[in-house]
Amino acid sequence: MSSRRHRIVHRTTMRYDGEVTAAHNELRMIPVSEPGQATLEARVRVRPLTWSNVYEDHWGTQVMAMESQTPHDVLEIEATSTVERSELPVEAEDVGWEAVRAPRTVDDLSEFLAQTERTDPPEEVAALAREYAEAPTPRAAAMDIVARVHEALTYERGITGWQATAAEVWERRGGVCQDFAHLTLGALRSVGIPARYVSGYLTVEDGEVARGATVQARNHAWIELWDGGWHPLDPTNVGPVGLDHVVVGRGRDYDDVSPFRGMFVGPEITDLELEITYTRLG
Repeated sequence: MSSRRHRIVHRTTMRYDGEVTAAHNELRMIPVSEPGQATLEARVRVRPLTWSNVYEDHWGTQVMAMESQTPHDVLEIEATSTVERSELPVEAEDVGWEAVRAPRTVDDLSEFLAQTERTDPPEEVAALAREYAEAPTPRAAAMDIVARVHEALTYERGITGWQATAAEVWERRGGVCQDFAHLTLGALRSVGIPARYVSGYLTVEDGEVARGATVQARNHAWIELWDGGWHPLDPTNVGPVGLDHVVVGRGRDYDDVSPFRGMFVGPEITDLELEITYTRLG
């Protein structure tokens, strides 16, 4: 059975236009431990830090709630994780539409069937999804929908903001990974396929990384659809979700899993630096 061991370092530095007297934030930067993924080591360093508490949220994501009540003009956060990814046994065949549309399924997975402000698709996208609603299985329909979304959009940084909705992404016909994910979620949910947002890291984009080498990595987003079990798909790359995808959290959309969110008392942020590096350990 193939496996891969990663070390991921996620650094965030915020500089303010003057002195901040207090900051209250939530961090979601530690990968989950689950079948196929084991977080062997994890630590988060914050400077300055007054108080912190770690808990698991409603969606199963590890959250660090923290406060910085020492006056500061720079806030530094460094999350370091060592994660081992391994292949899971071959999946069972996907179920039919009857199982997905069963009242028990609709009730149990209602949170992943309801549209959010970010995922609500324009009618053109909903119509596109309906073209595949007669596919033999929900997974077959989902794979066709993912392919169509990928074909219609162009990956381009800077044309959408972090608050972009599916409708705005479709209007621009492009965006980044979270935009591809939101539009795909909206399309799947519009035809009754439960689907959820996955946030994490993609440790390599092209080719292999040599053991011991350190390279730039990035935040990444993909989706999982339910068809008797959760099945991952990557709308941005249309390739398999495998050993180079590291899961941090899941939810209805980006708002449930954002790596950093909070509030502060003081002047505005003048500079935000983000660096994510990956080292292949084995």
